[in-house]
Amino acid sequence: MDEFSHVEDDAAQMVDVGDKAVVDRRAVASGRIDLEPSTAESIETGAVLKGNVLATARVAAIQAVKRTWDDIPMCHPLSIDGVTVDFEVREDGVESSVEVSSTGQTGVEMEALNGVTRALLTVWDMVKSAEKDADGQYPDTRISDVRVDAKVKGAES
Repeated sequence: MDEFSHVEDDAAQMVDVGDKAVVDRRAVASGRIDLEPSTAESIETGAVLKGNVLATARVAAIQAVKRTWDDIPMCHPLSIDGVTVDFEVREDGVESSVEVSSTGQTGVEMEALNGVTRALLTVWDMVKSAEKDADGQYPDTRISDVRVDAKVKGAES
């Protein structure tokens, strides 16, 4: 990196993408939340008292994708073409994947990351009563392995 693009002297600034070509863009991010096996089973069977965990987390992810510019300084507000949120309930937790597509002048990897982390945070919120130990702590619950799995910049539109 030759120079900082978001900071000049002591002033933060948004990068100007106005001269960049409008192209199809796609990004996929994923992550997981480690849970007690009994909690994962409750999610799988729909027995969580707060309601449908995965449906709620899916809505949270989509909302997060659409509002990434509001959550992360210097992110541009984007027109999102599509969002797909997937979950896989495992014996010891939940894995989530969020795919975001857009046609524009900047990538959507931050939107995908924001979506997957919000989905996992929502899972945690909905099952936290089952995950607490006798002291009210979460010794084994953790969000991990959050990453960008794919970033694609397509043809000009």
